Amino acid sequence: MRPNIITEAGIPTRLNQWWSSIPFVTSGVVLICGAIYLLCLLIGYDSYAEICFLPSAVASHFQVYRFYTSVLFHGSVLHVLFNMLALVPLGTELERIMGSVRLLFLMFLLATTNAILHLTIAFLVAYNPLSPVPNLADECSIGFSGVIFSMIVIETSLSGVQSRSVFGLFNVPAKWYAWILLVLFQFLASNVSLLGHLCGILSGFAYTYGLFNYLLPGPSFYSKIEGLSASICVRRPGFILCTGGTTYGQLPTYSNTSAAPSALINGNFLRNISSWMPNRQTSTVQEGEDPRFPGRAQTLGSAGAEPTAREANANLHARLLDNTTPSDPLTNSQHTVANTVRADATVTADQVDTFDEELKKLVGMGFEKTQAEVALAAADGDPNVAIEILMSQQV
Repeated sequence: MRPNIITEAGIPTRLNQWWSSIPFVTSGVVLICGAIYLLCLLIGYDSYAEICFLPSAVASHFQVYRFYTSVLFHGSVLHVLFNMLALVPLGTELERIMGSVRLLFLMFLLATTNAILHLTIAFLVAYNPLSPVPNLADECSIGFSGVIFSMIVIETSLSGVQSRSVFGLFNVPAKWYAWILLVLFQFLASNVSLLGHLCGILSGFAYTYGLFNYLLPGPSFYSKIEGLSASICVRRPGFILCTGGTTYGQLPTYSNTSAAPSALINGNFLRNISSWMPNRQTSTVQEGEDPRFPGRAQTLGSAGAEPTAREANANLHARLLDNTTPSDPLTNSQHTVANTVRADATVTADQVDTFDEELKKLVGMGFEKTQAEVALAAADGDPNVAIEILMSQQV
């Protein structure tokens, strides 16, 4: 009997397989944050006064570099370990859907907006005339957790799930998931920046509702970066292109338009807000796409975009309605083209049938259909990778 290679593999082999499954940008952030912490540990640097996010220093000396240095530094081994373990499943799923360059820009955007919100709220609370809290402007905060909270909100909105599990103990409504995590971290952990995590959640919702759309570049921006011949990163195996191929199934986004408006909020305002939210539609990489949720990205080296079954059938139908007579010398070549289109349509239909079969298997295993559909699409139809994505979401 052939031995089971997966179950009998050693810990180094499993770690290598796990690490190789992490895309380029996500693994790069993990390496950079880990290397910075180890370097600080070796040289004995633990004050962080020059690099942490300090609102008073940013305002008085215009030290904008603190927006980004504070994100990459961590205060303890548990701090960096928990943040990176939380980043891996979130970053992997978002990078497979958005692409590597788009996710990198998203992290940069979230770090910037988190810092601006943090700075604004800190001074509004610290120097308000009713009950000033001046110490809030002198709070020194570091860590990647603010960006992680933003990514939690974005990934939850993109997944379309109605509930989420909190540490595997109990389920909560998806719209309250990030807020409940915020409260739990404040009570369970010490020396945690409430304002840093809160601004991360606010930035995530602002991105989801489309308030940052004017800051997002179009698809041509990412294509130009990926098309640079001198780029070494694009040639890496884990690099995922932003230009996606055929999308299987649908990539839904969370929308709460059916909720009744609150008595304290005008209904027209809620309708305007809901119009900014992403629709539950299949995302394709085109000029008119939603820049927030661009759809499934394409791994470097994979096949380009192929015609869908509907397009292939339309082309075939147009060719069959051609008025060319059998005596025309071009008939044979046209029949050859029609047969080729018919074959392409058959292959595409088989791919869709395979996707549906794998989706039914995942649903039969107990996974929620919408989550399974998103995971299978992000995994390019590979059920094993889809199971890993679904299991990582339930942790």
